[in-house]
Amino acid sequence: MTRENLYQPFEIEYVAMERFPKPVRQNNFFELIYIVDGTGTQYTNGNKFNYRKGNLFLITPQDTNSFEVGTTTRFFFLRFNEMYIQFVKDRDWTERIEFILSNASHRPGCILKNPADKPLIASLVENIIREQSNQQLYHHKIVQQIVNTIIVIIARNIALKLPKNIKENTGEAVLDILHYIQQHIYEPKQLKAKEISKRHSISLSYLGRYFKKQTGETLQEYIAKYKIRLIEIRLSNTDMRINEIADELNFTDESHLNRAFKKHKGVSPSEYRKQYLAHEILNHKDAKALS
Repeated sequence: MTRENLYQPFEIEYVAMERFPKPVRQNNFFELIYIVDGTGTQYTNGNKFNYRKGNLFLITPQDTNSFEVGTTTRFFFLRFNEMYIQFVKDRDWTERIEFILSNASHRPGCILKNPADKPLIASLVENIIREQSNQQLYHHKIVQQIVNTIIVIIARNIALKLPKNIKENTGEAVLDILHYIQQHIYEPKQLKAKEISKRHSISLSYLGRYFKKQTGETLQEYIAKYKIRLIEIRLSNTDMRINEIADELNFTDESHLNRAFKKHKGVSPSEYRKQYLAHEILNHKDAKALS
């Protein structure tokens, strides 16, 4: 595994690849990777996801990451660190972005959850590429403003998936608990209330009330909803079978997963996948018609 550093507030790279040249790597900065064109597989923290045009991945510090290129892929890389966030002299903006990114343990798959943001990101990336290519007057300042906008859009998409009551002034303890749950979502024994209370030095009798007060959800509700989000990601970004997802996320069997998913989403996992694929095909046709 290689470790990479960033020696400036932000960095942009736009490159076409037939083979991703680097082995599994780990960064000390945030990296946004946008797929301008192409298909293949992304590997992050032991998970694999099929990528395609329009996908945007967020790689946080300490994530392990690599790609296997299927068809020639044009990658757009935007790398930035905490120094860049501090560099922007807008205290409100800085505090909000720092809060969201620092509490955004890796979201597998495409980070864009708000459909309206997908064409917006595509346009912003296209404009950065054009500015970098033309190098006209003030191009660097314009690029910086676009970078700021992209980071805010990413923060919005991350915030959509945080518990509804989480705010900038939420206590550090509950943020640590959220991070712990996301880290150990594949380990049921580690997610028992007794284990969480011990790990975070909160009494078992107080833990449930504290978590509900801070997040608006019970521990079990949050864990269940987080698992449903992971199932959604696998249904829309991978070709994993339902029984494979059930096994990975420690459901008793495929029927157990089906019942849990339908309870939260109103449709079965198979129907959800069909609807998602139909929606993607329609979007692809619309994009071709406009090009």
